[in-house]
This record gives sequence, C-alpha cells and structure tokens, in this order.
Amino acid sequence: MSLVAPPFDTIFSLSSNIQVFPIVHGNGDMAQTVRDLMVSQEIDCLALPLPPSVEILVEEGVEALPIISVVVSPERQDDGILNCSYVPIDPCQSLIMGIRVAITEGIARAYIDREVGTFQSSPWVGPDPYVLKTVPLNSFAAASIPFLPPPEPESQRQTRISWMAFRLHELELDYRNIVCLCPLMDWPWVRQAYYDRLPYVSPEQPTERPAWWKLDPSSLYFLLGELPFVTQLYERRREEARADTHLSIDAMKELVLEARSRWLASRSSSVMQEANWVTPQLLQRYFHYVRNRTLLEHRLKPDLYTLVHAAQQTAGDAFALTLLETAKTYDYQPDSSQLTITPTATMGIGELQDPGGEVLPAKNRLQGDPQAWRSLALRPKPPIQHKQSWAHQWNPFRQCSWPPEDLRIESFASHVRHQSKQMLGADLARLEKFSTSLEDGIDLRETLRQWATKPHRSVFDLQVKVTPPVRGTIEVLVFLFEVPADPTLYSWRTTWFAEHQEESTLCFYATPFSTHMVAPGIGQAQYGGTMFLYPPRPIPDIWENPLFNFTTTLEERLLAGACAHSQESHVAVVSPVPLKAVWRNIAQRYGRKLVPLPLHRFSGQTVARLRQFHVLNGHEIRSYAAKFIRE
Repeated sequence: MSLVAPPFDTIFSLSSNIQVFPIVHGNGDMAQTVRDLMVSQEIDCLALPLPPSVEILVEEGVEALPIISVVVSPERQDDGILNCSYVPIDPCQSLIMGIRVAITEGIARAYIDREVGTFQSSPWVGPDPYVLKTVPLNSFAAASIPFLPPPEPESQRQTRISWMAFRLHELELDYRNIVCLCPLMDWPWVRQAYYDRLPYVSPEQPTERPAWWKLDPSSLYFLLGELPFVTQLYERRREEARADTHLSIDAMKELVLEARSRWLASRSSSVMQEANWVTPQLLQRYFHYVRNRTLLEHRLKPDLYTLVHAAQQTAGDAFALTLLETAKTYDYQPDSSQLTITPTATMGIGELQDPGGEVLPAKNRLQGDPQAWRSLALRPKPPIQHKQSWAHQWNPFRQCSWPPEDLRIESFASHVRHQSKQMLGADLARLEKFSTSLEDGIDLRETLRQWATKPHRSVFDLQVKVTPPVRGTIEVLVFLFEVPADPTLYSWRTTWFAEHQEESTLCFYATPFSTHMVAPGIGQAQYGGTMFLYPPRPIPDIWENPLFNFTTTLEERLLAGACAHSQESHVAVVSPVPLKAVWRNIAQRYGRKLVPLPLHRFSGQTVARLRQFHVLNGHEIRSYAAKFIRE
C-alpha cells in the first residue's frame, strides 16, 4: 500500500492567504492527515469552526490530554426546556488534533463559528477517510461533492457558513498563511460564501457559560470517534514516537489479540486443550468474516457491532463479551477519585448526565457518523450482590437440569459410544489373502510390504482386512475432563436419575453451582468428570457407597462406580491423559476392560461447551430459563 501525502490543492485555496481543508469528524485517519498537513506547511493561523465562547475550555482540555473530557454549552429552547451541545476533547478528532499541533508549534488559533443560542446539528454519513492512504485529498473531496447536502436558505447552518466566510475575510487582514479546518459537508458553501461575500448575521449572545467536565470511563463509547482501545493505541504510539500510519486497521487486530489473551487468562490453565481452542486458524476465519461483513455494509473499517457479532458467531459468547470489555479499555482515563480538576459527567447516545445527576438532551458539535443502538443477544455477568441474593434464596430440596443441555450432551455421549464400538471392532480385525471378496477393504500397507519383501509375488496377491461384528455394546461411558481433579474445586458430587428413557443415569463431580448464579433460581457449574449409564436405571449413589472407599481420587471413584454398575464387559473412558495402571487395576477388579478415547480427539470448543451446564431450582424455572442461559 503506497502513501499519498495530502497536498494543498488549488481547489482548497480561497485566496493566496487562505486554504480551506475539508475534514471528517470523529476519525483517526483524518486526524493523522490533519497532523501531517500542519507539520509540513508554514502556517500563521489555524481557523476552527467552533464558537469563541468555548476557546479557553477547549484548549485547557486539549492540554489535559490524554485524559478525555468534554466542554458542554448549556442551551435553553424556546419552550424553556434545558438541553446542551458539547465539544468532545477526543485525540482522534481532526479539530482537536489541529488544536493540539497548533499549541505545540505556537500557531495562532481563531475560533470563527457563529455563536448561537441553540445549536442545530446536521447529521450526515460521510465517506471513510481510510481511503486517504491511497487516494489524494483533492480526489476524496471532489468525489464527495455530489453527495453533500446543501444548506437550507435562512437556516442556522447557512447563517453560520456566512459568518465563517466573513471571519475569514477579517483574518486575512492580519495573517498571510491561514488554514481553515472546515467540515467536509460545509466547505463548498464556505467557499461560495467567501467569494460572493454573502451578508451575515451577527452572533447571538450565549445564555449560559460553558462548562468543562471529565467523562466517566464507562461513557467513552459514546464520546469518542474511534473505539476507546483504538484511541488508547493512538496515544501510546504518540508517547513512544512510533509510526501510526496504518493503526486504524492494525488496532483491530491488536484488539482481538488482546481480547484473546484476557479470555485465556480467565480460563483454567490446567486444561490447555480447552483453553487454546481460539486458534490462529479460527482467528483467520474470524477476520475474513469481519472483512466480508464490513464490505457488505459499504464500509472500509469494521465497527464495534461487527467485531463483537462476528466474535460471537465464530468463537462463542464468552469470547464476544471479553472482546466487548476489551474494546472499552482506555487506561489513561482515571476515575473520579484520582482526578480533581473537573467534575465527572456520563453520556449516552444523544444525552448527557451532568455531575449533578440531571439528564439533558445533547448534540455533538463534532459529530461523525450518526450513532444508533443495535441489539445483540449477549448475557453479561450479573453483579456480585445479585448472585449472593439468588444463592441465599435457593431451595436445597429442589433441583433439575436444563433440557436443551441434556439433549446436547446425550447426543454427544451417543456419538462417543459409537466411536468406542468402532474401536472395539478395530481390535478384532485380522488380515487375509484376497480370494473371492474384498471383505472390509484392501489393506494397502500390508499389501505393499508383502510386495517389497517378496518381489516375485503377483500383483493380484492382495491383503484384505476382515473386521468381525462386535458383540455387546458400550453401556457405561466415563468422561474425565481434568486429571488430576482438584477435590476442593470439584466439591459438588451427586447422582442424577433420568426423567425419561432417552436420558442416561448421570453420576458426576463438578464445581458448586451456588458460587456462580446467573439468574434467580439458575446456577451454573462445570463438570470435572461424569459417568453416563444408558439405558438408564436407578443405582446407589457412588459418592456415598462405602464399597468404593478403597479409591483415593475422584477419578478412581468414578471409574470404580462405572465398572461396578456396568453390565457389559467394556467401559469407554474419555480422558486427557493415557489410561493409568491404577485405573486398569480397578477395571480388572470388577472384570471389566477400559476402552480409551483421547479427549483431544474432540473439538476443544465442543468440550468446553459441554462441560458447562446449568442447575434449575425446580421445573417451573424452565419457563423463563431461556432468557438467561446462552445456548
């Protein structure tokens, strides 16, 4: 990708002294372009489309960067309702970047926008400035002209444009190299008003004084043009004096990798196969999916919704939630207890809550693409206070499972039984010389070996495989997810009986659900090991049966119960480690044989999903459990 420097083109010249530089608000790529422009030109004065009333506070906020703040101008409508407009002190805003460079370089600043009693915003979706990496600025601006909305006659936007053109005429009397940062949607009409010397209307007197407030870290989503995490990377590159040319795209990769690191850190380190199922291959598919969805939405860079939704569909809800939490990270923003220069405000889309708690309708003077709510079915973690309250309300005499999870794990157990039977048949397979039938297929390895050791054999001397039918079946299936299992971690041990003939009798040890409540009457636990007995029948609780007291670990007791209650000679065992000698001795004690299947034979994502299950405090909880349980 080649870089094209943003040149001063004649189409941007109002005179020999004034250049109008069209900008798009709320975009890091455009802010980079403004910075590169200003440091490569000799500039006497920087003209800014902001009213003079906010000049002092805005520049104080710029000097306080990288701490994010907001300059708020209270306004009162004709009906007396109080609202406000605000200027975000965002380092990825082109205007803020211009002020920041001008202060550093000692360039004079002029705030040329017209003072109004009530600011009227003009939302507009502009082109993505990321194309400035390869497209010249003049081509970018010229291609946008047919889609720019003209100002309505006698509208506030028209009067502001006329006033800014008049102020540029005034500045021309004092400065010789003036650069005006003008919104892209206004610059053709500012140019026209400058040449036509349109009549202007004097500014109004502000009714309220502006205020400078720090922003609560949880509200950065709604103020910043870029994601908080991306903005943090811009500031970090600035501190380290490192190149940030392609950071707008590279930051998306860093965001996903950082989310992956946090997600891995939050998982059990003892089960590496499950902890690492978000593999580079899966991330590659994720980025391809994000790219395709972004192009379908006619954009060049993905938004937060696209990133999180794609993460949910490719890597699951837990990873999507971690990505969402990582995206709002901005380490430079202290909380209220660490900063005393300004009060703290919070924000939403189109509203602002002042430090006194009053919620006001709010309009952004540097509005980029309009923001809108989009819904995504992600279940956040409930507060600790709610979890404790739900745990105290739990009825210990009522307990049942969640049917969709039962169907899922029973289907998986059936699949594992089928594979176990195939392994039993493989052990009984033998080789025969081909005569009249190919039997179960040609054994190429043995056939080639015979040809190599006996070169005079005929090419028709083939070795075929004969697999006799398997007698019996696999009645008991054992899953061992962690070896060795920590008894203090998996302190909940019980036996569940089948509700109908399509379910297995289930013995397991798991984490206690009471420590992880997800909703009223719904707890979440994780299997450490399970035993499935199918067809189901009632058995004594293996965890209370003194016949198994000879065992010393949870795995040994579970295997002893499986071998003791199996009516078939084989017991399938899925384990992350090879079968231990003590396990084989237990099976031999009851006259059984263990059929091993490695846990890594199955997808780590599938295993992690099956290990997690929910416990309901009664059958009536099933009526609303779907609202709180992620499938």
